Amino acid sequence: MVKEKQLATNANAPCLWPLVRLLGWTHSSYFMLSMFFIIIFVIGVVWWPLAEANMAIIDWSQPLWLEIVRKMDWLLLFDFAVMSLLIMARADLKSDALIVFVGFAGGLVIESWGTQTHLWNYFTLERPPLWIIPAWPIASLSIDRLFRLTDYVLRNTKSHGAWRIVYWLVFATFYALMFRFVWPTLDKSLTVVALVLCAFLILTPTDYRGAVLTFAAGSGLGYFLELWGTTRACWVYYTFDTPPLFAVLAHGMAAVAFWRVALLARVFWEKFVDRSHDPSTAGS
Repeated sequence: MVKEKQLATNANAPCLWPLVRLLGWTHSSYFMLSMFFIIIFVIGVVWWPLAEANMAIIDWSQPLWLEIVRKMDWLLLFDFAVMSLLIMARADLKSDALIVFVGFAGGLVIESWGTQTHLWNYFTLERPPLWIIPAWPIASLSIDRLFRLTDYVLRNTKSHGAWRIVYWLVFATFYALMFRFVWPTLDKSLTVVALVLCAFLILTPTDYRGAVLTFAAGSGLGYFLELWGTTRACWVYYTFDTPPLFAVLAHGMAAVAFWRVALLARVFWEKFVDRSHDPSTAGS
């Protein structure tokens, strides 16, 4: 029924339909894109000095199109374009709502930890800047789509033993890099909590293959985000690397953490729904 509605909706746009079908756009996709642009607009209005700082580089005495070509942040445009297409791919508001919520909450926690301990700082010196938090659920949705893609491409590689070996190699290496990176802030309680949480997640795997693919998707997207942010001095790490390897891989670890939380939330929700529909528990 849903597919029939989508076909009817796009019947008047035959030239677009192959692209829509290829990317798996649904009615929810357009809602997602609309919300994405609304968030960008709100950030631009509420934090107007950020917008002014970017517009200040334009020489209005020159032709606008020439200034755009010369001074357009093409890496940022690439990041926005890729994430826009990703969040629209096979969007489903029912399942995506949980990803967005976990992304918001998790992003706030991570940014609070990093900026409070000065592992990284933003050019606005806020700890953390609220305008960066919406980027986390957008990235979480994008990573979810990348995970689905890689999961489909590698659907025939499901050897449990092989994925278990890859899992321990990847996450043991990550934890060693993390410990080295956060060492200067080991006296901070937030850093200790972060180390304990990551150790707990790594030592209690539920799906070796899913964790590795999610880590790869998060790290892949994280590279381009970190490359833009650090080379534009939007945020700076205490090591001044642009970007540091740990920061890139940390996006992968964050993606795994968000994924595990979302899976756990779904399990509890399903049990709650089943219990609420069970006649034997109606009076309890």
